Amino acid sequence: MSRLEWVLESTGNPRFPYRVSVLEGERALLCLWVQERWPGSKGNVFCLRDRSEQWEAAGDELERVGVATFKRYGKRLIVALDRAKNKRCDFLFLKKRYKSRPGEYEQIFWRTEKGLKERRTRASVGRYLRHKMRVVIDAGERYHWRFPGADILREQLPAGDYALLGEGAELIAVVERKTFDDFVASVGRLDAFHQQLAELASWRHCALVIEANYADFLNPKRLQGYFPPAFLSRVIAEISHAHPRLQVIFAGNRKLAAFWTQRYFFTVAAAGQDRPSEQLAVVAESAAEWEAPPRRSLAAKSREIIERLPGSFTVADLRRAFPELSESAVRRSLARLKSQGWVVCRGRGRGARWEKTGAAASLGDGKTGE
Repeated sequence: MSRLEWVLESTGNPRFPYRVSVLEGERALLCLWVQERWPGSKGNVFCLRDRSEQWEAAGDELERVGVATFKRYGKRLIVALDRAKNKRCDFLFLKKRYKSRPGEYEQIFWRTEKGLKERRTRASVGRYLRHKMRVVIDAGERYHWRFPGADILREQLPAGDYALLGEGAELIAVVERKTFDDFVASVGRLDAFHQQLAELASWRHCALVIEANYADFLNPKRLQGYFPPAFLSRVIAEISHAHPRLQVIFAGNRKLAAFWTQRYFFTVAAAGQDRPSEQLAVVAESAAEWEAPPRRSLAAKSREIIERLPGSFTVADLRRAFPELSESAVRRSLARLKSQGWVVCRGRGRGARWEKTGAAASLGDGKTGE
């Protein structure tokens, strides 16, 4: 998916003077009329959904910033912008019933990180299930974990030792169980173990739950000479690197491993009952599929600017050479280059030119120590 952009426009409407949009090219994934440029410490800002069939500019564009995070979480849509300040926020989509007539109406609130920190949350993470949880235990699993209150089925699973069934009898979460001895034995067949974990990680909700503590694999007495602790530490790090979607849980013992899996399945099942509002349903699929583009460090951006641009350039030249950089990223890069003494600014305003100094030549030679 292409790069997403956050666009803020003025509307001229006294009640909703601004419009916020998240765009993928010319396609609007999110488009809301809002009452503030940024909520800040005011708390929740009420929003209205823009019901236009096609996105068109509403007025003067006030800012355009790249999007670093775009993710649905329950009834919330979490957004993080590619800038240093005022970067994190979310939109809460609620459904309310009319008091005087049947039916529901939508309420949307815009909330920021600062506002959420200054107010203690009233929300509860507790969920309930309208139906019994259905858990599948692999037919080959001996001395299996118990799941009180759940309907248990025994059959051969395509991956993992335990799985959660959704409403349509499809598998929606999978867990692989390993005791301490099982994990050490699997390390002895590491290539085959990676194949097994790769299949496990293909599921959206997946976890490797180990009935031991991480410290146990660094204890020579527990390992009894099978593998050096340093080797085990590298293997565990390699598993997390090779399978980033797979949760690796060191539960400590059998009882806690079973309890963690039970709560994990319960949360996944309860979340599956949520029906997103109309607007959130539109963006839910895009939010699930979209991945943020690779983000370079400020030092890497600054080095590339020095290497690619001529000895004298303007901000407009910089934006043309680096169209992927947001306006805030351009400003931060120039500020860093200036603070390091690699560029100086000649003039003021839009006609100002930036010139490289003699110290900037060392960047291309790798002498800066970065």
